[in-house]
Amino acid sequence: MKRSETGWDWDVVSAEEHDRLEGLYAPLAQAVRNLIAATAQTGVDEATLRAAQAAIEEVTETLEGRPYDGPRALLHESTGRPVLLTNPAVGWRNPVAPPMLIRHDEDGSCWSDFTLGMIYEGPPGLVHGGICALVLDHILGEVASGGMVEPRFTGTITLKYLRGTPLGPLRAEAFVERTEGYKTYARGFLKDAQGTTVEADGVFIMPSWARGAEATA
Repeated sequence: MKRSETGWDWDVVSAEEHDRLEGLYAPLAQAVRNLIAATAQTGVDEATLRAAQAAIEEVTETLEGRPYDGPRALLHESTGRPVLLTNPAVGWRNPVAPPMLIRHDEDGSCWSDFTLGMIYEGPPGLVHGGICALVLDHILGEVASGGMVEPRFTGTITLKYLRGTPLGPLRAEAFVERTEGYKTYARGFLKDAQGTTVEADGVFIMPSWARGAEATA
């Protein structure tokens, strides 16, 4: 067990155990994700709706039988990177997450291909602007922190919406422009098949507790 100066608890997990847990919980989250999408789009009759509600409530009661009391993030033994279990962008235990699978290139940049369906809709046929912001804030944070290895948190983020982002397959990309002291400046893009839909610039700041740890390392 590792405890940071923020009070967070981290359990170091082996690659094998990580894959086992992902194989256990990710399919459950995907099933609930499918359920959310079906709930938003269903046109079944009232009796079927009532029966489905009762079945869902029964399953929910079963899952609530033993609340999870473990760490909110695991530390992958092989990569040294956190595994954010319930993160709304990448958490494979969170059915709200698309989820995004972040890829890291050798030059330090990162990207993710993912799909946003109807449950992320704002204007008809388009992704809600706040969801675009969530995606870009996360991937900028990923690149600014070296894959969540260094603690750097969002100070400011500026978005420029060039056009509506259509629901469906998308790509997010991010890279670091520069680092000045405790501030890292990152830039990113959200794209569809026709090109960029949203641009983002963010400033990510190393918290004071991490600066102290760095100074004494």
